[in-house]
Amino acid sequence: MNILGISGLYHDSAAALTIDGKVVAAAQEERFTRIKHDKSFPVRAIAYCLEESGLTLNDLDAVTYYEKPSLRYDRYMESYQFYAPMGFKSFMSHFPILWKWKHYFKNKVRKHLREVGTFDASKLKILFTEHHLSHAAGTFYPSGLEDSAILTIDGVGEYASASICHGQKNKIKIIKELRWPHSLGILYSAFTQFLGFKINNGEYKVMGLAPYGIVDSDNVNNFLAIIKEKLIDIASDGSIWLNQDYFQYATASGGKIQVAKWESLFNMKMRAQDSTLDQVHCDMALAIQLITEESVLKMAAEAKRLTGSKNICLSGGVALNCVANGKLLKTKMFDHLFIQPASGDAGGSAGAALAAHHIYYDQPLVKSDHPNHVYLGPEYSDQDIRALIDKHNLSFDEYTTDKELCDEVASLISQENVIGWFQGRMEFGPRALGNRSILGDATSLDMQRKINLKIKFREGFRPFAPSVLIEDNQKYFNIDTDSPYMLLVTDVQESVMRPLPPDYDQLHWRKKLDINRSEIQSVTHVNFSARVQTVTPQSNPKYYQLIQSFKALTGYGLLINTSFNVRGEPIVCTPEDAYNCFMQTNMDYLVLNNFVFSKKEKSNQKMLSNQDKDALTVNN
Repeated sequence: MNILGISGLYHDSAAALTIDGKVVAAAQEERFTRIKHDKSFPVRAIAYCLEESGLTLNDLDAVTYYEKPSLRYDRYMESYQFYAPMGFKSFMSHFPILWKWKHYFKNKVRKHLREVGTFDASKLKILFTEHHLSHAAGTFYPSGLEDSAILTIDGVGEYASASICHGQKNKIKIIKELRWPHSLGILYSAFTQFLGFKINNGEYKVMGLAPYGIVDSDNVNNFLAIIKEKLIDIASDGSIWLNQDYFQYATASGGKIQVAKWESLFNMKMRAQDSTLDQVHCDMALAIQLITEESVLKMAAEAKRLTGSKNICLSGGVALNCVANGKLLKTKMFDHLFIQPASGDAGGSAGAALAAHHIYYDQPLVKSDHPNHVYLGPEYSDQDIRALIDKHNLSFDEYTTDKELCDEVASLISQENVIGWFQGRMEFGPRALGNRSILGDATSLDMQRKINLKIKFREGFRPFAPSVLIEDNQKYFNIDTDSPYMLLVTDVQESVMRPLPPDYDQLHWRKKLDINRSEIQSVTHVNFSARVQTVTPQSNPKYYQLIQSFKALTGYGLLINTSFNVRGEPIVCTPEDAYNCFMQTNMDYLVLNNFVFSKKEKSNQKMLSNQDKDALTVNN
């Protein structure tokens, strides 16, 4: 049974293909168009999924869209009527589009599918799942669990902004929903806007800024009091009520908040994008992070109460808040926690396909000893790399075995070089997990600053995650489970901490970056936390070998791992993308498969011979 799932047209369009209930290919449209958060119909992602699987559109049993446009239309119309006459301008601009989506969306899908290939429209079934059911299916069915509570939290789908479900074998029962206009995801986005970051793009920056806030300070306590008194009410089950007097998302486009009212409420100006960050901004980020954690933990407790399950699966955009995930793990509320690595709307494509397979077609669960949840994108052969070499007339070193390559790259990293690491199938979701990664030495005192400012071209406060050998996980981090998808934040072990100066909490937040606080300085955030990725021989053999080689050389079984891209661009997809990123930054070396490229002069670098070029021409 072959089912194509698609998501998008709002943001983060993607496609995923399941064959007999197993996701065999998935990718975001942005990786092919190079437009970050691309919302266009995922034509290129669909084409990739079909090419990867060897299928055509006529081989599909169904195409499933990740939400129901008719319900979204109904919600928009109800909101406009409720708040009328406010929102008239927004209504006039949105109504023609919404009307077409409600009545002609299948035609829209068929039209775009014809950009991919020909098919028999009379036989191709087009299905729709509800938005939060797509999230629920996308996390429960791949989890390997037969019984689990399911918690999904995001901005909004059709009506729901959060849901509690119960997954049992191939069935999912929706038990409880939080509904529009009340939304934890929208609340977090509202503070993202007020702090001067882009909505649907800067929420993770707020999460990274929060540790610079001062716990129990007057600022933080004052913000918490104002938020709870004026903006929200958090119920015992974690659901929230938002005071719409301070928001505008229900009646206007272009922002979440009524800026003047927020500025009066908090007695501070909304921060302009890319302007100076002050301590007050850090304290506000901490306040909304604490509010989010409180709500998530209460929702999780309610999910446990309602389902009685010992397990929980998470998805939706808020499930990418790895700090809240780490707090949930520490409660020991559940025996097992699974988080969909592509928890945002892109992952809804896989969830839609899985929901169709298991619920619509009533197919049983599919289990795998070593499931592949992330390495689902395209990969490129040595011939593809040689085509790049020929195109740009590049010099290179080539290594015969993975062990030789990893030993050499580990040596380069130990000399504080920054490596662009491009291997195998591209990751699905927002995290680079060792196949499209920028790597560095986690023990370096200056590597965090170097990669942020000279390579990623992003804000200097942003932390980096460690990739650690699974057997060394607890040596460095206070976590007793694996964390393969970089979705859990925990504390570093006391054994690797350095003593802090007595006035550490009173230092200007930027000064904290300069304090030598850990043996693994460049992956230790200013509050001694880290967003961990554990690596096993099964999950990523070549990446595991690289970290092993680095450990053999230095004694440290971990590396800095950040996504292979620069600010404002998607993660690289092709060798050409990787080469362009390499040349535009201060990266020292680029590794494509077993080929190593350097910006430094090396006497033993090789050029493609004329014979190689002739062979390449013939092969192409």
